[in-house]
Amino acid sequence: MDIKQFTKNASGTLLPIRAAWGNDHAFIPAPLPPNWQFPEQLWPLLADAKHQIGLLEGLGRNVPNPMVLLQPLARREAIQSSALEGTFASARELLLFELDPKLPQSENDPINERVEVDNYRKAWKHAVQSDLPLCWRLVRELHEILLTNVRGRDRTPGLFRKIQVGIGGARFIPPPFDKMDEPLSLLEKYLNRSDPLYDPLVECFLVHYQFEAIHPFIDGNGRVGRLLLALMLYRNCGFSKPWLYMSEFFDAHRDAYMQYLFEVSTKANWIGWIEFCLQGVLSQARDTIVRCERLLAVRDEFMRRLREIDGSTRLNAIVETLLDSPFVQITNVASSLGIHYQTAQADLERLKQASILVDVPDSRPKTYYAPQVFDVAYEKLD
Repeated sequence: MDIKQFTKNASGTLLPIRAAWGNDHAFIPAPLPPNWQFPEQLWPLLADAKHQIGLLEGLGRNVPNPMVLLQPLARREAIQSSALEGTFASARELLLFELDPKLPQSENDPINERVEVDNYRKAWKHAVQSDLPLCWRLVRELHEILLTNVRGRDRTPGLFRKIQVGIGGARFIPPPFDKMDEPLSLLEKYLNRSDPLYDPLVECFLVHYQFEAIHPFIDGNGRVGRLLLALMLYRNCGFSKPWLYMSEFFDAHRDAYMQYLFEVSTKANWIGWIEFCLQGVLSQARDTIVRCERLLAVRDEFMRRLREIDGSTRLNAIVETLLDSPFVQITNVASSLGIHYQTAQADLERLKQASILVDVPDSRPKTYYAPQVFDVAYEKLD
């Protein structure tokens, strides 16, 4: 690690260490809260960000079935957060994998990528349903789910590291494992303090930096850190449901994301980091609002088409599931609705005739999907 980059304003201390790669220095972040006042210049940006998440919350509260919005949002977060770590699975691949999950047969099996992304989705579901407070027990549970049946499962899933690690070819070296207890303990207390010094939105990003600087696991720190961030945004910022995720913005600006984190350590550039994150909140809230509005418009259009073909209650139920997951197979519909295979096949063909579904070419077993839902929920907005 190039210690010359760490100025006298660095937000922590350097400690000489002996690592596997030789003599070096590790960085131990100072406890939160930082010695920093929220600057007047950022108040308008914070106000705009809070206004947008208020609009998002208002829209979400008026959705008859929130899951039609929440499931696509959670999948997109899983895809984008994993992509930040070099794990790439498209939305199409993930959705098809959910219909027919398989375990990888080797380290090079492309199924690995889909399992890793799906594990992120499962970990997020566990986080949302957990009654635990924001604590290391919950974080370790999320880490264990992330590393189940994937590459890295031999890297002590669910346990804090007992070795020294480096980030980015040792560009940044987090605390030695025998020096992590105090920073972790202090951060856990900070997570649950009742008297925050900053706006809850700002607090979320302070904690995200601190977690990444401590880097408590051998592998999976980035993904766990973004899971914790999403959970904090949900629990601490007044959302009735988890509507807001940041990984898409971080992935789109990954160099800036890494650089701002680094600059908090090297020169306490909290202004740059918080401004970057608040810009991300604006971007993600607006993106989510547009997707929600368009998805609800698609739902209304589908219901109109069902009325034109005198659609049954069962067809309505299938359409609702398409808004949650736009790929569907005959066997899955038959199983979920408790109907015969031939009945399910006939239902899906009727939805195809209504221009709601189309065939997935060369699919085995035969698979249909709703392109209008997929495009709105998963493709880049125009």
